[in-house]
Amino acid sequence: MVKLCQSTIIDAPVDAVWAILRNFNGHDRWHPAIAFSEIVGGEPVDAVGAVRHFRLKNGGEWREQLLTLSDKDRRLSYCLLEAPLPLMGYVASISLKPVTDSNATFWEWRSEFNPPAHRRDELVKLVSEGIYQAGFTAVRNLLQRRNRGMPIGPSPVIAVAPSPANTPRVAPMAAASQVETTRAILVERYGGPEVLELREIALPSPASGEVRIRHTVIGVNFIDVYCRTGFFDLLQPPGVPGMEAAGIVEAIGPAVSGISVGDRVAYACPPVGAYCERRNMAPDLLVKLPDDIPDEIAAAGLLKGVTASFLLHDVHAVKPGSIVLIHAAAGGVGQLLVQWARHLGATVIATVSNDDKAQIVTRLGAHHTIVYSRDDFAESVMRLTEGKGADVAYDAVGNDTFGGSLAALGVRGHLVSFGQASGPVGNWDIGRFSSKSITISRPHYAHYTDSPDKLGPHIKRLFAALRQGVIRIAPPKTYNLGAAAQAHRDLESRLTTGALVMKA
Repeated sequence: MVKLCQSTIIDAPVDAVWAILRNFNGHDRWHPAIAFSEIVGGEPVDAVGAVRHFRLKNGGEWREQLLTLSDKDRRLSYCLLEAPLPLMGYVASISLKPVTDSNATFWEWRSEFNPPAHRRDELVKLVSEGIYQAGFTAVRNLLQRRNRGMPIGPSPVIAVAPSPANTPRVAPMAAASQVETTRAILVERYGGPEVLELREIALPSPASGEVRIRHTVIGVNFIDVYCRTGFFDLLQPPGVPGMEAAGIVEAIGPAVSGISVGDRVAYACPPVGAYCERRNMAPDLLVKLPDDIPDEIAAAGLLKGVTASFLLHDVHAVKPGSIVLIHAAAGGVGQLLVQWARHLGATVIATVSNDDKAQIVTRLGAHHTIVYSRDDFAESVMRLTEGKGADVAYDAVGNDTFGGSLAALGVRGHLVSFGQASGPVGNWDIGRFSSKSITISRPHYAHYTDSPDKLGPHIKRLFAALRQGVIRIAPPKTYNLGAAAQAHRDLESRLTTGALVMKA
């Protein structure tokens, strides 16, 4: 997946620039590459779902669809439906902001797409120069001509290069009358749970190399909170959060093999977009669900189970006799770590925030449970281990526990910091770690799962652990899709236990 982002400053008021760009059928009056444009079916130029058909000066025919438009935030997004170039999965967004203490406009243009490997550099250059840079220059020149009272028309700047004669044509979507929509949770700006809004958004037919999934159950994870707040840049507003779901394959685009309509599948991977009833995505990291793995368990446990798999086997290989400290042990990942680490022969020391959670993790197999809101967990670990300390600490809490985790480790101990629910850990002098030769890891989920070859062993290991009873995933707390904001509030309150899911 290629992700591009370019920006510029336009010496004009933001409302003047927005008036030009919000017209989804107005680009033929300013972009130098476009000869003709029309909205299919006569829809309004700012109607979400509207499809524009346009022709380039080199003769290429294109179709794009407006996905979102917000006058309040001066943002819009759109996707490519048909093109003479292999810009598979092309989705772009435009956003404007006024420049502080100036009458100028900051314009940001983003896109992502999947080009063939052998044409990647060519297509990246085409989009960045032939579309973005040419567009920036053209709008700037248009506004200057307006200010001077000159005739308005496209400027003779960089045009999109003609495509080679043998370029395969991307399969077009169905006619505009067949454009579908789906309900989704949309984030139009970063912020608190209140920015999660249930909306109807456009859903094009699956492009080449894509399948459409009808979700049955959607996983809710702390990474979704990071996306919603903008701490992780996986989601660029306006966008749909969510990285985990289970469902049924409903349709298949061209050039897809190995998967069929009706297959039960699940996934736990980027790109974000799971908080919806239906979506299109590449099938590379889809997991076919066997009959003995229910949708609810897959959506509640795939991301967490895969995470537990690489934390316990790859990031730090837990061995019989290891002393393992697990924070947030009553949470979704924490519960799996407790059960799996005990099965691997470790002595498990779990920390939780209250007595009710302590009972849960004790039932799951923790040898020792510490209520950190009442007791100093680092001192407790040292007492329980007779001064030896833990061999490894799995810490998803962050700021509130990082320093204590270091203190609780033994010589050559390993701190695995894989989350920061309480905030970033701040700056630390690594020289202090030499007193115990401490090792610190900050694993990134995608680096262990971003290809079928990497993901496959974790899926096999997870399903085997479920079948053998090594781990058990408790029935998750369930919300309706429209209650996504409440699900996030409950998750961030740290009052929940186990997994949270939404029914699509």
